[in-house]
Amino acid sequence: MKDTYTYKIGESLYLNLTNRCSNRCTFCVRGKETYEGYALWLRGGEPTAEEVLSEIGDPKRFREIVFCGYGEPTYRLDALCKISDAVHAQGGKTRLNTNGHGSAICGRDIVPDLAGRLDGINVSLNMPDAQGYNEVCRSIYKEEGFSILLDFARRAKAAGLNVWFSVVDCIGEEKVAACRKVADGVGIPLRVRPMIS
Repeated sequence: MKDTYTYKIGESLYLNLTNRCSNRCTFCVRGKETYEGYALWLRGGEPTAEEVLSEIGDPKRFREIVFCGYGEPTYRLDALCKISDAVHAQGGKTRLNTNGHGSAICGRDIVPDLAGRLDGINVSLNMPDAQGYNEVCRSIYKEEGFSILLDFARRAKAAGLNVWFSVVDCIGEEKVAACRKVADGVGIPLRVRPMIS
């Protein structure tokens, strides 16, 4: 069976560039063999930008092209940038769903690479403090993962990118309220999304 590089949900097309991730979140759908009927584990390796673009076709057919699969898309920064450029050249819109660890993953500030290439960046905040973040997200960066994502979000905002935080409602109202305070503290909007079952 061919690996799934792109998958459609609603009016958007999602891109599954990698299965690598710096987190092992307790609520993540990666624990499932399939998601929304799609088998997102890449058995034959990661796709090239050209393979993904051939599946996208005309990006204007979709509301947006979303970098979000069974892994952290910024592990594939070069492919992400190449695909974004091609999508924008054809009049499409792009969004990145990220855990905010891309600069740590790449060993340098990646915000300049993303500026002008993304119409939106959704950074998963998930918890209001470093200890809670590490307990829930089980990051390879341990508790530092929390400060890494905050720094990425601040830099993205300063660069003029359309960035927001998101949390999953399963963390409870009290923690959602605390996350809102963190988001307000850095001047970035917070969106609360339902737990995916």
